[in-house]
Amino acid sequence: MANDDVQPASDRRMSRRPRPEDAPLETVSHVPGPAGDIEVVTQGTGRPIVIVHGGTGNRTSWEGVADQLAAFFSVLRYTRPTYRLAPPARGAAAVEIEVAEARAVATSAREPVVLVGHSSGAAVAIEAALADPRPFAALVLYEPPLDVTHGVKGAAALHRARAALDDGHPVRAMRIHLTDLVGMPRPLTAVLMAMPPARRLFADFAEGQIADDEMLDALPVGLQRFAGVELPVLLITGAKSPRHLRDRSAQLAAVLPRSPEQTDLMGQAHAANDSAPDVLAEAVAAFVARLPT
Repeated sequence: MANDDVQPASDRRMSRRPRPEDAPLETVSHVPGPAGDIEVVTQGTGRPIVIVHGGTGNRTSWEGVADQLAAFFSVLRYTRPTYRLAPPARGAAAVEIEVAEARAVATSAREPVVLVGHSSGAAVAIEAALADPRPFAALVLYEPPLDVTHGVKGAAALHRARAALDDGHPVRAMRIHLTDLVGMPRPLTAVLMAMPPARRLFADFAEGQIADDEMLDALPVGLQRFAGVELPVLLITGAKSPRHLRDRSAQLAAVLPRSPEQTDLMGQAHAANDSAPDVLAEAVAAFVARLPT
């Protein structure tokens, strides 16, 4: 296997399947945010949905889902500041900027939006709703990795990942992220890292991903504080997702004051936005269609 000194390329588009010819047209606007203008892509018309993408990604990560949702709704996407700014904010400062940007994009729609968050983006989404629910009509949360116990092992792994990144080894940092923080089996991680396109992609996103991990680490431990989130919520899990993610969603459901809707995507794991965008879009659309107008 090649050494870890893969240099990050400039802004790289996520690998996507070909877009359908009839995909709704995109418009681009710029929304003022706490760290400068936020470039927002909007597709479709109707009830607004704002998508907050997950880790190791950007606004294209949910492109396949957005293409389908935009047939019925107005869908807004942006690249989170942790993956847009160089260098990104870290720790509590990152939480503040992420929440402020989600609220700014939602407010730009000029009516309460359905805020859809994936993975760490789902953590941002529920933090934004907790801080100020007024810009939001409902939440869709796809496996937020909210901290329940704050284990010592995870903190040590995060420290090693940061050290590897600061020493100029982004792929090594991402290997630690995948195996010791996400829980991906080491043989599978080794296979991924042996593929040059995957290594380049991981190198590109390493700075943002490790900062994203540090943002999650800066959040308060425990879920009871979310008992103050009164919005309608859809919790999405993948039937094949890691047990710890499914457990955290179940624990979150138990503390929300309004019993959330829950959808388990059969045959899918943590990345249905990539593996089955049609299935994920259908789950989101069905929930939004049931919301009061």
